[in-house]
Amino acid sequence: MLPPAARLTRSQDFGLVVRRGRRAGRPRLVVHALTPDVPTLDSSKVGFVVSKAVGNSVVRHRVYRRLRHVVRPSLADMPPGTLVVVRALAPAAAASSAELAADFSSALRKVLR
Repeated sequence: MLPPAARLTRSQDFGLVVRRGRRAGRPRLVVHALTPDVPTLDSSKVGFVVSKAVGNSVVRHRVYRRLRHVVRPSLADMPPGTLVVVRALAPAAAASSAELAADFSSALRKVLR
């Protein structure tokens, strides 16, 4: 589970990150990230989008849990105040945690350059 301070929950924040942030796509997921213009001490926040295109509710929740598990160790490596949205694509349903982790770390490196 992600700590409450690390969760992106407001719809306006999701929209802001998707519209104004940088994006990197991989076969199983897309990562959007928005870094602050000025240095801040706020914690980094992450939100997840797992649509019905991924599968039924059981499959979507499984993908969501795997993504949470993959993202949690990376929170400490992100610059303070970074907002990240991870959007799962349909192939994420059949992916292992290792594949999701590889896609996430690759995409995160690209958007945070």
